[in-house]
Amino acid sequence: MARQNTEPVTSDYYPPRARWYSWLFYLGDMVRRRLSLDRIHLPREMTFGGLVASFVVPGLAVHIRGPRLWGKATLLGCGLLMLLFMAGFGHPVGNLAFGLLLSIHTTGFVYYCSPLLLEAPFRSRLLFTMLSLLAVGLLIYAPIRYIIQEHWLVPLRVRGQVIIVHRLSAPIDVQRGDWVMYSLADEQTGEAHHGGAVWVRSGFGFGPVLAVAGDRVVFSTKVFRVNGKAQLLLPHMPTSGKVVVPENHWFIWPEFDISGHGNVGEANISAAMLDMAVVSQKQFLGQPFKRWLWGQQVLP
Repeated sequence: MARQNTEPVTSDYYPPRARWYSWLFYLGDMVRRRLSLDRIHLPREMTFGGLVASFVVPGLAVHIRGPRLWGKATLLGCGLLMLLFMAGFGHPVGNLAFGLLLSIHTTGFVYYCSPLLLEAPFRSRLLFTMLSLLAVGLLIYAPIRYIIQEHWLVPLRVRGQVIIVHRLSAPIDVQRGDWVMYSLADEQTGEAHHGGAVWVRSGFGFGPVLAVAGDRVVFSTKVFRVNGKAQLLLPHMPTSGKVVVPENHWFIWPEFDISGHGNVGEANISAAMLDMAVVSQKQFLGQPFKRWLWGQQVLP
């Protein structure tokens, strides 16, 4: 039997597509079931998944609660603040962006929870806002900032400028002439040299690698030579002697602000700095980026 020529019928109903943050709702529902929190009933304007999503993602609460125009503007603003934080990392503008992002995040979360606070007195709403700010700061922003600075990036202020150091670089890739960041002392109080005649506070060193393992460094009155190649003496370098850089070490001449107390001779200072100039690869912390975002980093 021949099929009749009929026009296809298009349904007026299309199921909505899953949003990019839908996985947070699924995660929230799973946590709710695992912790038996499904016995806690939220207002019908709220869901447990939405509560988790609003707590985790800055600005998402306004997008969920609405209106959508303000929600999109808030998400865009949070994205710009994140970019400004990374661009101004280590600068006051970066700290300001970080604080504004935390404030918007907390305000949006409190806005999403507004159905819970409709009949609450002003004191309770103020306390809830303060606790929300504390929770978002301690559970999200503080760990993120710690992870960034301890395992990824370090803003190092050198001679009035900020240098962004990459913590994920490997010491095996360091060559002669590369700049590196390294630790100075293991203990928080510092490190003593020559029976306590010279005391070095703990902190970070930052400078170019003048010689690598196996290189021979010879000092004279006006210059020092690395494998026979002469360079001008740096401040407080000795005027005689030699050093052969051991395996898994570099020769990096330190630069300090020296504060003198008592009768400490130049020889003691030079000897102490020579001890610290032989840097173990175990002290390695990272290397500076050649470029940070759209700008080139100028090393001192």
